[in-house]
Amino acid sequence: MTKDELKEKIKSIVNNIYNPETLTGKEEITLDAPKFPVLAKFPELKDIIIDLLTDQYEIFVTDIQWVAPRPTTFRIILGNGEPFMLTYTPRSWIAQIEGKKYYLLNLSEEEQAAQAIARMLAYGVTEEKIEAGAEGETAETPAETPEETPAA
Repeated sequence: MTKDELKEKIKSIVNNIYNPETLTGKEEITLDAPKFPVLAKFPELKDIIIDLLTDQYEIFVTDIQWVAPRPTTFRIILGNGEPFMLTYTPRSWIAQIEGKKYYLLNLSEEEQAAQAIARMLAYGVTEEKIEAGAEGETAETPAETPEETPAA
């Protein structure tokens, strides 16, 4: 194969791959990794998070973790470090927020779940978490010992 033949072969391959029909110019090519790759695998999860937190959820969520495969369960960690769980069931999503379950099929329970998340966000970041972040280690609280009561 000569140099000119190689150039022609490369040109034909490039023309076949990058033809004007496949390149509309509207697609944006980015090399950035998505902030939450789990949402790419589970688009329904993104819809539920948008329902609970609005489409600006990225400001309030720091991490989304896939906790269990069956039932499909996710841990959503808010900006202040407080987590809540979302579980997929065939009928509906279930949000477990501060120990209470909200069945998101019902509009009233979805609103209550959104209000519970708003309360959690209103807690803010605790001083222990601020200090732990500044020092690079976790803050530990001393274990409380139960008071001794005299036996009767």
